[in-house]
Amino acid sequence: MKQLIKQTLAQLRTQKMLTTIGIIGTALSIFLIMVVVMLHQVQVAPYAPVSNRPRMLHAQWASVHMIENHYYQSNGPISTESAKRQFGSLSTPEAVTLYSANITPVNIQEAGGTPIGTDMRGTDENYWKIFDFTFLNGKPYSQADVESAHQIAVIDASTARKLFGTTEATGREFQLDYVPYTVCGVVRDVSTLADGAFSHIWIPHTTTQEETWCYGLMGDKSVTILARSSDDFDEIRAEYERMVAEYNKEVAETGWEFKTLNRPYTQEKSVAGGGANMEPDEKAQRRQRWIIYAILLIVPAINLSGMTESRMRRRVEEIGVRRAFGCTRLQLLGQLFGENLLITLVAGLIGWMMGVAFAFFFSNFLFADGYSNTTTEPLVDINMLIQPSTLGMALLFCFVLNLLSSGLPAWKASRTNIVNAINKH
Repeated sequence: MKQLIKQTLAQLRTQKMLTTIGIIGTALSIFLIMVVVMLHQVQVAPYAPVSNRPRMLHAQWASVHMIENHYYQSNGPISTESAKRQFGSLSTPEAVTLYSANITPVNIQEAGGTPIGTDMRGTDENYWKIFDFTFLNGKPYSQADVESAHQIAVIDASTARKLFGTTEATGREFQLDYVPYTVCGVVRDVSTLADGAFSHIWIPHTTTQEETWCYGLMGDKSVTILARSSDDFDEIRAEYERMVAEYNKEVAETGWEFKTLNRPYTQEKSVAGGGANMEPDEKAQRRQRWIIYAILLIVPAINLSGMTESRMRRRVEEIGVRRAFGCTRLQLLGQLFGENLLITLVAGLIGWMMGVAFAFFFSNFLFADGYSNTTTEPLVDINMLIQPSTLGMALLFCFVLNLLSSGLPAWKASRTNIVNAINKH
């Protein structure tokens, strides 16, 4: 390895222009790929307060069809009663929470103060067990608070500072759409990218007005399940299917029945897209991403391959001398490939850092959601971008790019005739 590094540094000194262009080209290639990777990673990677994403299952929406004619259907959030009957008795998961499917724009103000527009979400008490919020002050509301419909709230740090000028706000009162609430806890600000967890104010869902339709089967709630292990996912779905079948018998007189569409979904499947009336196809989304990665690798690899071959031609005499002194073709191939890999890794590290910096400083543009009903700009923490999986993919792409760009030139160089190489023929 030490000798390989010395040889690589020597090549950097003797072929500065070609090497510099190659490093820049490789860095830009990895930069573009990593931006695409991070666009997906922030939706599925674990970070506070969604650190449990690998163990989460989601039923963001529900679907009901008319029993006699499946053409007529309703799709969207589920009602509180339906959610409790279908998910509340599950025994396999560690915890189950129901909460407002969408955040609600509200006005808040301290007594006598100026109204401030913000976002609110209603939740149950299990919400705080599944999502790992960082409490700066106070604590979450309890089951008793939810059942008694106590008018208390958890607010984020930004809201606390706007209202009271400090995050030490536990016990202080404010008005939420002119209804008095008391702060029970203050949490660190949450990114809009943490779907299901984002809001500025969280209150017991029992203090909100729930709108229901389809005989009360549908409503305004989503459900998230925390499994003890991802190995339990199939068992949880099977148990859920049994609960839905039993519930459908009870509500058959309404003329409607629930269709599960293989819910609940993993985090990756939940963000794979599609409407509430169809099952997301995460495999198709995965294929599409890998096709994009392949295009972003192959196109620059073709250009880089030409530059690599030019570097090899300038070293043909050196290659001939190595072969004359007993270096086998396989050894030569490994040395040439290894030298280029070191250069690619350095360039890839630069590209990866460029991607992280771009995603961090241009998050408002890069992660903006055109369909969101909040005006809050995306909050991107550096921990959301620097993930082990992201770094691992960067290393993988560096290896593949090196293989594509230097594999053939290195193979051709290793097959060079010794006499012709020494004589530069």
